[in-house]
Amino acid sequence: MDQNLREQVMQQVRAEIISGQSMPGTMYSVPALAASLGVSTTPVREALLELTRAGLIEPIRNRGFKVVEPTLSELRNLFDLREVLELHAASVVARKVKKDLTGLYRWAEDIARAVRTEDMRLYIEADRTFHQLLVAAADNPRLTDTVMGLRDQMRLYGINSRAGLARQNESAIEHFRIIELASAGKEDALTNLLRHHIRAWEPIFVEALSQVGISRGPIAVNRGRGR
Repeated sequence: MDQNLREQVMQQVRAEIISGQSMPGTMYSVPALAASLGVSTTPVREALLELTRAGLIEPIRNRGFKVVEPTLSELRNLFDLREVLELHAASVVARKVKKDLTGLYRWAEDIARAVRTEDMRLYIEADRTFHQLLVAAADNPRLTDTVMGLRDQMRLYGINSRAGLARQNESAIEHFRIIELASAGKEDALTNLLRHHIRAWEPIFVEALSQVGISRGPIAVNRGRGR
């Protein structure tokens, strides 16, 4: 039970942080968050410690956990690494003779539904699961862990801007094409599409992060409201 609660808390807090809803400097209090969710402090503390290991928050003595402030150089480095590793994984998957990627369609459909209904939490979690399963199909657990660790450090600032919303719609369509190309073994077309799929977000995130105040937003102390 605590494992399921821990995962639920982690999904909620991760979505708040990477979507920009919880700005840099936001404090998460274990007791306050546990009380708002109606759960014990143990799964909440474990979830926040896991997000600390992912680099999204940091512990502050006697206060809680603070959302870490990203930098433009860190963001660009993440895009560089993701491109190299995710394209490598996609190439491996495309070259495999035996593979079954039909399970990805469920998540592609969830992504499309999230875009239609403007459900940001569903979009983030479905997109994360889609790419996790795609990379995992390369049968290299260490590679999968590394890629997902990088993805979990991304901040999706600007995702709800006009450019971000347009990109969401384009991205939703691309997920279905990624499945088709990977299943058909069309390696070059797949890697070209995946490169665009990753990199098309970069100018949107960079623009939002570059805006005055976006990287030094207001601090909300003891954030513990449920979503």
